[in-house]
Amino acid sequence: MIKSDRKLPAEPVYLDHAATSPLRPASRAALAAVADLVGNPAALHGAGRAARALLEDSREELAALLGAHPDEVVFTSGGSEADAIAVLGSARRWADQRPGMVISGFEHPAVQSSQTVLGPRVQAAGLDESGHVLHDDLTRLLTEHPSGAVGLASVMLINNEVGTIQPIARFAEVAHRAGAWFHTDAVQAFGHHPVNFADLGVELLSISAHKIGGPVGVGALLVRRGIQLPPHGLGGNQEGGIRSGTQSVLLAAGFAAAAREMAEQRDTQSARLAGFKQQLVSAARRIPGACVNGAGPASPAIVNLGFAGASADDVMFVLDQQQIWCSTGSACRAGVHGPSEVLLAMGRDDRAAREGVRFSLGWTTTQAGIDRLIAELPGAVTRARRVPH
Repeated sequence: MIKSDRKLPAEPVYLDHAATSPLRPASRAALAAVADLVGNPAALHGAGRAARALLEDSREELAALLGAHPDEVVFTSGGSEADAIAVLGSARRWADQRPGMVISGFEHPAVQSSQTVLGPRVQAAGLDESGHVLHDDLTRLLTEHPSGAVGLASVMLINNEVGTIQPIARFAEVAHRAGAWFHTDAVQAFGHHPVNFADLGVELLSISAHKIGGPVGVGALLVRRGIQLPPHGLGGNQEGGIRSGTQSVLLAAGFAAAAREMAEQRDTQSARLAGFKQQLVSAARRIPGACVNGAGPASPAIVNLGFAGASADDVMFVLDQQQIWCSTGSACRAGVHGPSEVLLAMGRDDRAAREGVRFSLGWTTTQAGIDRLIAELPGAVTRARRVPH
């Protein structure tokens, strides 16, 4: 067992933005500005109308930033719920006519778990060793699905563990030729990569606020005009009848403010993070037995490194002692220890799939933080390799 060091550096280094990014100043200000707002946005009195106006202003701002119409933005509690509504709603919609569903081998748990719920109706396209969906396999499953015609295909725009970027517009065209809708989880893309709903040509798209420096507890599912999803649960018919429940005007305002600030800074920030990523990859490759999981095109904000003979859990624990905070995989699998399902799907063996450490960068990442990590990483790997298993 690794013994904890008592002396801690003064400043923590936060490198887990893909799990949750710290709240942006603009979002914090928006939350404070409307914290005392009263009124249910469904109410007809003055307070209700004021709340409704702010809710719709937030919806319109998000729509404009995403190349969508305001009535295509459905507020949810986050990315997981947006994914679940897209997948389960489509499954119900097409249960009789087009029961098949195609996903990729590295989807978010909210999409991937559809295999457990829907069984063989859901088939997963394979990945290559660099972390990209196999186009031919996706095409084959869309046209030769064992359940018959396919109603929905779902592929992440940017993978949350290895950061690889998928050609979603091209995949959507393939799905459409097979008569299927297309959904993409753009949670990790929104903030670091252009996301335009119209240009992607998809029917459904998921995003989340806290991945871009907005508040936890709010996200959105974009639903193309003309697409009819059944209600997700029972209630008062809010959000176009898809998601019932009183909307949080406060969280919607915080989300829109974070998205606005992100959009203003995205190009500059992406270039800055790409430079940090290159520094980290170059330094890691000087460590014997190191490898980079995932090849380009890839997000500038996600670096997944493997160190032969060093468990990811142990590397993370040693870095945590130095207040350098990273991850061993998806935050949506928190508390589940085992090999990365993403790395397994990329063809890694069980050992290598337990060695992937994810460093995810964001708006608070600094050169000083990257320098700290680069200085501490070789020693952390050495210590982790000494742990008996």
